[in-house]
Amino acid sequence: MAHYKAADSKREQFRRYLEKSGVLDTLTKVLVALYEEPEKPNSALDFLKHHLGAATPENPEIELLRLELAEMKEKYEATIEENKKLKAKLAQYEPPQEEKRAE
Repeated sequence: MAHYKAADSKREQFRRYLEKSGVLDTLTKVLVALYEEPEKPNSALDFLKHHLGAATPENPEIELLRLELAEMKEKYEATIEENKKLKAKLAQYEPPQEEKRAE
């Protein structure tokens, strides 16, 4: 009987630990979201992984990649704008398309 109470005590401590750290609340929210999902996903485990993964803190490497992506998007937009300006400048020095065909 003493062994049973010790195991029960450890179980209760672990439950309090999970509750205190927010694990129970997070799991409950994800399971409720799955329950309320109108079209159940093929893989409940993938659903849980996806939704729990979104709740975890970001990996520093992922954040660096996001910053790099934003930087590359800015450079891309600047390059597109520069390309438009250069094409317009070039068009001033080239004969119109109709004149080229006549030659």
